[in-house]
Amino acid sequence: MTERKPEGVSFETWVESQIARAAERGDFEGLPGAGRPLSRRDLEATAYDWAVAKARREGVDTAAMLPTGLALRRERDELPARVDRLASEAEVRAVAEDYNARVEAFWRQPQESRWSPVPGLADVEALVSGWRRARRPVLPSPSPEVVEVRARRRFARLVARFRRRRS
Repeated sequence: MTERKPEGVSFETWVESQIARAAERGDFEGLPGAGRPLSRRDLEATAYDWAVAKARREGVDTAAMLPTGLALRRERDELPARVDRLASEAEVRAVAEDYNARVEAFWRQPQESRWSPVPGLADVEALVSGWRRARRPVLPSPSPEVVEVRARRRFARLVARFRRRRS
């Protein structure tokens, strides 16, 4: 820990003297990137860019950093992919109606500023029709009796063909 700044010394002078002492001790020797200019990319980075990069390195979901309005918009954009994995139409409707209820609750809250993003409602019927189009039609599997009859017919045709060739 550094010592306290003495009274009567300006902050800039105090910092400069600490830097000079550290340089004399050799604290700045052998640092990575010493003697090279900063990359242009580092100069253009903002505090937000740093926070996002740090969150990604730590494995934090960056969507959690979004304001509520933007998070709801993003969720609405991801709804079609999310409902494609559901098994029934009732589940699709429940997910869409839950989203719409949260958006309506968001609308009733006072906003931080007049430029806050305002999410829209999800179109439940469009989600359901998209879910139906994405589903493959489920064909009923043939009963074992039908399969057995077909196999017998195929076998009978093969036997008849074989007999015709021999004669």
